[in-house]
Amino acid sequence: MPVPVDLIVPLKPPRLGKSRLRGAVTDARHPSLVLALAADTVTAAASVVRRVLVVATDPAAVAPLRDCGAEIVSEQGAGDLNAALRRGEALVRADDPHSVVGALQADLPALRPDELAAALAEAAGRRAFTADWAGTGTTLLLSAPGAALEPRFGAGSAAAHAGTGAVALALPAPGLRRDVDTAADLAQAGELGLGPHTGRLLCEGSAA
Repeated sequence: MPVPVDLIVPLKPPRLGKSRLRGAVTDARHPSLVLALAADTVTAAASVVRRVLVVATDPAAVAPLRDCGAEIVSEQGAGDLNAALRRGEALVRADDPHSVVGALQADLPALRPDELAAALAEAAGRRAFTADWAGTGTTLLLSAPGAALEPRFGAGSAAAHAGTGAVALALPAPGLRRDVDTAADLAQAGELGLGPHTGRLLCEGSAA
């Protein structure tokens, strides 16, 4: 039987996240946009993997993600992205020491379930990662079954993950690679096809 996959999604409070995306919508709608990006990411992921665990700085602020299939826990002062991922990893490993654990960025509104499934298939139980569209960042990091995740997110994370022995996945997967940090990124994600939460929010904004 396939080894179960559990994904960890770290998330800042929507009102504070994605500062470079400000201006894509009104300031009042910015937190809703950040949450919509995460909702589309989680919805796609939850249809493919066994478990999606959101590790949040402010769990109450991201509570709607439960309706998308996520479990939500507090990062409990983890302090940075990698520490939050390690907290999530510890919780997941406590329940199943033998699964594949992954880290998935929360800003992939064009992610399609078939892309994520294809990435898991290509990884084939190896510690692996998917670089972002620019080739320097990481959108998905996977452990080997029962092995450490070893997150190295931050500037140059693709090279950092490769340097720790993770295999760079080769599949195109444009929605999996198209993270959104700026309005231009959001426009490019729109060309790929946005998930329903982000698409609806932007349509409501254009109609207002």
